[in-house]
Amino acid sequence: MPAQRSIVICGGAFAGLALALALRQGLGRDIPVIVADPALASKPSRDPRATAIVAACRRLFEALGVWGQIAPTAQPITDMVVTDSRLEDATRPVFLTFAGNVEPGEPFAHMVENRYLIDALVARTEAEGIELRATAVASFDSRTDGVDVTLADGTIIEASLLVAADGARSKLRERAGIATHGWDYDQSGIVVTVGHERDHHGRAEEHFLPAGPFAILPLSGKRSSLVWTENRTEAARITALGEDEFHGELEQRFGLHLGEVKALDKPRAFPLGYFVARSFIAERLALIGDAAHVIHPIAGQGLNMGLKDVAALAEVVVDAARLGMDLGQADVLERYQRWRRFDTMAMGVATNSLNLLFSNESTLLRTVRDIGLGLVDRAPPLKSLFIRQAAGLSGEVPRLLKGEAL
Repeated sequence: MPAQRSIVICGGAFAGLALALALRQGLGRDIPVIVADPALASKPSRDPRATAIVAACRRLFEALGVWGQIAPTAQPITDMVVTDSRLEDATRPVFLTFAGNVEPGEPFAHMVENRYLIDALVARTEAEGIELRATAVASFDSRTDGVDVTLADGTIIEASLLVAADGARSKLRERAGIATHGWDYDQSGIVVTVGHERDHHGRAEEHFLPAGPFAILPLSGKRSSLVWTENRTEAARITALGEDEFHGELEQRFGLHLGEVKALDKPRAFPLGYFVARSFIAERLALIGDAAHVIHPIAGQGLNMGLKDVAALAEVVVDAARLGMDLGQADVLERYQRWRRFDTMAMGVATNSLNLLFSNESTLLRTVRDIGLGLVDRAPPLKSLFIRQAAGLSGEVPRLLKGEAL
């Protein structure tokens, strides 16, 4: 049986911290797990954004012992409506509605504010004795029997496996020579939290406008998180507006169905793109989350795709340990890549196709897609299939995404 060394995770956001907890749960305390990220020096988190956590990923957090801390601030999505219109249209007819449960009493998704989730993950990793290092991974040297990981503070760690969870501009991916393929969209996503007079009752809304989707996602209290797609020039103009002018743009898109609306933080724009790493693995290295793939937010699956990576990689590594295998050897990592890469490519193609279909001014395409939405709305079995797919419960599902401990 090989001597098992540490596992080093570069990146202390959702994916990196969740993976550390999953590995600790499955491997016990005999194999050190180290998370390295300069951002860990900032506590508590000040991230103002919010994220939709689908049912499968909520089950993962439950299995990891984190959901109990998050649940009091999480907002269940109990209903969803989809409209298709132009900005100047007087009405927005609803073409598709989804009831929010995948199982009785289990919503297909919850909205969670990022800062609460990060703080809960950090607290849990600390309680589990996982070493959190507020420093970056400076370099690594892979070899047949291990990988030497050098941190920015000069520490050298002998590891069996290095995991890149360091985001879309991953330095580790670049250093490993792993290319990516994809493209930039000429779009930005404007993110802002708004307050409104009336209760949303847990309903999410997706308004397809010619520039892209305008998503209203319910938060706890009389608040919602907006993910608002515009072309990059227009997004830059809108986010630079003064408070009154921005309110006018917001109200025109949001409408008055929830009463008076007001921005509660400063809107920020993020460039949108699609890319997938040509390989999710290299010698003694695995990529997860945005380091492996970035997709359009039109289906709200970006973070959830990263958590699926976490569940698959953790299961593969834990299974290998129980068989007495070297955790970072090539065939262990190949199993992870086979499990995740096809699903990732399929989701990327789906989100790209949806964006092309809905983000345009074509009257013909609008007619075709509206007929399609209406047909889906009248086919309960098809709607049920879509909900389970969106909730992450279709296909070969890792144990953690079923709520099962490793």
